[in-house]
Amino acid sequence: MVRTRPAWAGRNYLLLTGATVIANLGSSGALIATAFAVLAAGGSATDVGLVAAARTIPLVLFLLIGGAVADRLPRHRVMVAANALSCVSQGLFALLVLAGEPRLWQMALLAALGGTGQAFFAPASEGMVLASVSGEQAGRAFAVFRMGMNGANIGGTALGGALVALVGPGWVLAIDSVAFALAGALRAFLDVSGVPVRAPGSGVLHDLRDGWREVASRPWLWAVVVQFSIVNAVVAAAEAVYGPLVAEQHLGGPGPWGLALAAFGAGTVGGALLMTRVRPHRLLLTGALCVFPLALPSAALAVPLPAGGLTAVMFGTGIAVEVFAVTWMTALHQEIPEEKFSRVSSYDWLGSLAVVPLATALAGPVQDLIGRTAALWGCSALIALLTAAVLCVPDVRRLTRRTKPEPAASGALSRAAGATESHTAQAE
Repeated sequence: MVRTRPAWAGRNYLLLTGATVIANLGSSGALIATAFAVLAAGGSATDVGLVAAARTIPLVLFLLIGGAVADRLPRHRVMVAANALSCVSQGLFALLVLAGEPRLWQMALLAALGGTGQAFFAPASEGMVLASVSGEQAGRAFAVFRMGMNGANIGGTALGGALVALVGPGWVLAIDSVAFALAGALRAFLDVSGVPVRAPGSGVLHDLRDGWREVASRPWLWAVVVQFSIVNAVVAAAEAVYGPLVAEQHLGGPGPWGLALAAFGAGTVGGALLMTRVRPHRLLLTGALCVFPLALPSAALAVPLPAGGLTAVMFGTGIAVEVFAVTWMTALHQEIPEEKFSRVSSYDWLGSLAVVPLATALAGPVQDLIGRTAALWGCSALIALLTAAVLCVPDVRRLTRRTKPEPAASGALSRAAGATESHTAQAE
């Protein structure tokens, strides 16, 4: 009999990947539809930002609780419940828009419900994906998963933009609601019979403290989380605020900027494809070196490079970012105990998102104070300096891939001097 799929791509993995592709196709288009729904209702650019913030704030506030809950309850049930909440919130949003003249507070409230669902979904999802494959094949499996996810983001953005122009934002939001329903249905069929039953914990607060101890006991882990709390913030400021302004004044408008962003998305797909073939031995050293290219887009905007040069830079950066994402998640899968994975993931997510709203809010005042060019060079310098600092952490340089993974031990990990496996060493 001819094998039609890799041995590691089991039923649960295929269900999770298929559900993610469906959900991301809908969500990527819904991001565009939400902005145009606010504008169509008479809102300003500030109102668009308020609705976006209404989604981000509960996402940040509830991430840690979501991680603790996902380690206490069956993760697939948390994922299905979160998908159901997102389905209802997007469905109500669609009805409001289609009915005509939705109010700002109503749209903000529904966006906040969607953010709350994402806060519970994200930590549970990462725990389930990595639990669906063997440790030895985790890197390749996660690369394929990321390739499907990134491809869905690119296709969903293009399709969503076209559908908003063709049928209006309300119907795109309705499609997103249906996509969440289908994704939740697929996740409801996950086979969890082989997942060990978790012993009752001592409470959510105890679990949060336990998760923090897991993070704090591993220098490689908290160093990268701190690094990306700043890196993600300055990248968001450059892309959300400075990039469109540079494109408008020097590159010919939104068209070239959209092409550059699409090139970044295509690069992430290429990076994921690369990581299905490449299995670096020093996981975090490889990943950390691939963070340096994140400084290039801000530098390209500071020059500024012509549209073609910026597009090439964004494509290469997308490849590098995806290499980091796969090596990072592989390291977490190898080192973090399965029963504590979601709460550790929630701290990672919190670090990645917490400073982003502040950075985007301060981008304008910083530009007024020192100029846009200096601000963009500052973004590049921060990324490079933080990445260099992370490389100074010995555990980041030493952590290696285990050829025969063993269950990760809780708490501090052994540090055998000179050993090839210096295990003190999740997608951003």
